Amino acid sequence: MKNRKHNSQARYRWLVKPLLSHAYRPWLINNQSLTARLQQRYSDFYVVPLAVNFLKPIRDEAAPLNLSADKIVLVRDVLLYGGQSPMVFAHSILPRKSLRGVWHDLGKLGNKPLGATLFANPKVKRTALSYKKLSPNHVLYQHAIQHLADKPASLWARRSVFSLNCATIMVTEVFLPNIICS
Repeated sequence: MKNRKHNSQARYRWLVKPLLSHAYRPWLINNQSLTARLQQRYSDFYVVPLAVNFLKPIRDEAAPLNLSADKIVLVRDVLLYGGQSPMVFAHSILPRKSLRGVWHDLGKLGNKPLGATLFANPKVKRTALSYKKLSPNHVLYQHAIQHLADKPASLWARRSVFSLNCATIMVTEVFLPNIICS
């Protein structure tokens, strides 16, 4: 029983280094704006909104935001495109209290990139990046592959928490295979 519990907890653990991430590593470890990098690389970069909903956070998202797992948060899912292909599945969560003040419009971004908003303000602080090789049983993997013709065995993701005053937002970026094929 103890071993099963340990394996369950390990499933939700994020890493401080993207071990054995190979071709994804340069994308994972760069802590600059992913939006800016994609815009530099692709003249036809664009964002496709998938969903904006009030939901409970995924099991491994509540603790880094100091939330209880039953709190409702605003969840925004988008695809970042370059070269007419999806490159990144981005998943952001904002606690309700963060929707007040300076970030009150973040839930209404539509097809505007969140990264441009976050990196435009020098007062925004960012935690260190954490990493995870997502397996098919992870919710984010399941959401990301819905937009792929071929289903990879795993997907690499990174996440961090941005803060400004008392407002926080967690951004998770799931790197799709196209990002290393282009």
